[in-house]
Amino acid sequence: MPTGWSFLEVVDVSVDSKDRVYVFCRGRHPLIIFDSDGNFRTSWGEGQFSRPHGITIDPEGNLFLVDDGGHVVRKYTPEGQLLFTLGTPGKASPFQEGLPFNRPTKVAFDPQNGDLYIADGYGNSRIHKYSSDGKHLFSWGQPGTDPGEFNLPHSVCTDKDGMVYVADRENHRIQIFDSNGKYITQWNNMHRPCGLHIAGNGEELVYVGELAPDYPFNKNYPNLGPRISIYNRNGERLARLGDLRPGEEPYQFIAPHGLATDSHGNLFIGEVSYAFTGSKLSPPREMRSFRKLVRASGDSPTNN
Repeated sequence: MPTGWSFLEVVDVSVDSKDRVYVFCRGRHPLIIFDSDGNFRTSWGEGQFSRPHGITIDPEGNLFLVDDGGHVVRKYTPEGQLLFTLGTPGKASPFQEGLPFNRPTKVAFDPQNGDLYIADGYGNSRIHKYSSDGKHLFSWGQPGTDPGEFNLPHSVCTDKDGMVYVADRENHRIQIFDSNGKYITQWNNMHRPCGLHIAGNGEELVYVGELAPDYPFNKNYPNLGPRISIYNRNGERLARLGDLRPGEEPYQFIAPHGLATDSHGNLFIGEVSYAFTGSKLSPPREMRSFRKLVRASGDSPTNN
């Protein structure tokens, strides 16, 4: 990056059809674009976001950027031209009443027609569905632990068949719905699923970034994350990346928050390492928050 620039921390990442890497971060330059080898290309978005949270690229190459602190979702061209805004900047809907938006987190797309699914989020327990041109269609979910209820819907993705996957973070599960919001099933045995990404040629893989515990009484428990788990669409865990404890070694994670893959199966990981750990150190310091894990030539993603 240019001299003196930093991420502070990377909240999310997305890769376009040309394998350009779009990094959404909480530094002074919120949207930074690289080529697939990490060479800086350009940046934009300065002064436009209160608290960056999620980025998703639609099939036409436009970017949907979620500002959870500003309670809005914005659609941009790849060059940074604002196309439309969903929500009123700086104005939250009433807490947990289900109206858009109170600290939304992530956008996904219906592969059949381009409709939007928006996870909402920290101040709501809802998934909102919008048409591709920004018309609200319907919403589902409420606070709770039963099927179809949420305790912080932190990320949302769709598979090639249009099924909707929701990272129900504080319920420690992923819930799966059809395109009408009908509950289908859930995956358990994970810890605070935070980042969520689905990709793959042929067999799709589901990548889940899991956070470590953060309560005073359990934050030093081992084997609860941070880590990345990889599943097939049947919910079978194929691989798990990480260590028993958090750290800055190459095989360790701090707080995997955003995930993306490129056309070669390489995995990009954004971590909210400053909010989770760095800001609490004495003195505070910026920690590693972005990296690329390269898929070895000839290897299947299921045996890395």
